[in-house]
Amino acid sequence: MKKMIIWMGALILGAILGCLGIDALNSLFDFIAAVYTRLFQFVAVPTIALAVMTTLATLGAQKNAGRIFAHTISYTLLTTIAAAAVGLVLFVLIAPECLPDELVRQSAQAAEAQSAESLSYYDHILSVIPNNIINPFSSGNVLSILIVAASAGLALAFMPKTEGQQTVVKFITGLQELLFTLINALIWALPVGIVAFAAQLSAQLTAGVIVGSLGKYVAVIIGGNCLQFFIVLPLFLLLRGINPLRIFRAQLPAVMMALFTKSSAATLPVTMRCAEENMKARPEVARFVLPICTTINMNGCAAFILVTTLFVMQHSAPLDMPQMLMWLLVAVISAIGNAGVPMGCYFLTLSLVAGSGGPVGILGIILPIYTIIDMIETAENVWSDSCVCAMTNKDIAKAE
Repeated sequence: MKKMIIWMGALILGAILGCLGIDALNSLFDFIAAVYTRLFQFVAVPTIALAVMTTLATLGAQKNAGRIFAHTISYTLLTTIAAAAVGLVLFVLIAPECLPDELVRQSAQAAEAQSAESLSYYDHILSVIPNNIINPFSSGNVLSILIVAASAGLALAFMPKTEGQQTVVKFITGLQELLFTLINALIWALPVGIVAFAAQLSAQLTAGVIVGSLGKYVAVIIGGNCLQFFIVLPLFLLLRGINPLRIFRAQLPAVMMALFTKSSAATLPVTMRCAEENMKARPEVARFVLPICTTINMNGCAAFILVTTLFVMQHSAPLDMPQMLMWLLVAVISAIGNAGVPMGCYFLTLSLVAGSGGPVGILGIILPIYTIIDMIETAENVWSDSCVCAMTNKDIAKAE
């Protein structure tokens, strides 16, 4: 409770300071926010690798490894489909209208310039396959890191239990404990980061007002995320006999960190620490499920891809329900395969729209408000990861 009061106080203080519009103060907050984000990104990459390696090295060929993976994939698919379905229902009910043609034309050039920076699926698949041991870690490619770490972890699991194998396992386990100590220090300083991030958000909100059809679009996106966050995911937990409030309290630091950093990967160290220490999830479950979920469990991204694609494509021709359902399937598959990079969801949607011949100029209009959307989406993604971890943890415990 004491931490919650401090965090809320930091949030309110940051919001007030951001509304003042003092350039020097805003620059200071931008610097603090950038430093804080970089520090978490610094520990995120080795945390992902070490978590997967230590878990697989200890699980090895045991039957639990396959069972944990199967439960993780099942819950990921269910929650992601639910998130996209909620977005579709709200889009049909609220029905945001098409934007004026003149406004779309004005933003076409900017959006086309942005689309040139996006990668094709072919390039994305190639970028995931590592060609050396250094590149995945230096580039922060989460999927590549998972491949390297999983390979090393499985190799350790199936190696003969020699003194050398035990030495390597103890070494990576010690490194992981060192990282958790650093993470605890960063969490202790979290109120400073909250003030900076809240000030950034406050300054962005006071810079402009969203109205009209674009406002309806934003209402669908944010409304869908909120429904998924506060109703759908808690229902999943209740159906598994788990108290949603207990899980939320346990994972609150991770959710808040995700909200302000806009990065599930950067938040992963906090998510894992909260799952093990607050939620009391088994280490072998938390350290296996959460790194995988950070890569493939993208509830917020699925909703954004679907709603944004429908919003843009309706400017070309009216959409019927079969077309909308087809885009729902595309959104779910795309979200699971989305690259774990900043604004990856935005660029992926841009590629889908461009490949379908839609008016990409609309993405340029959406871009200025994407920062706020991205914050909410990332918080939902981390909350969904936590729910999948909690459900998988209970299933594994029940099976034993």
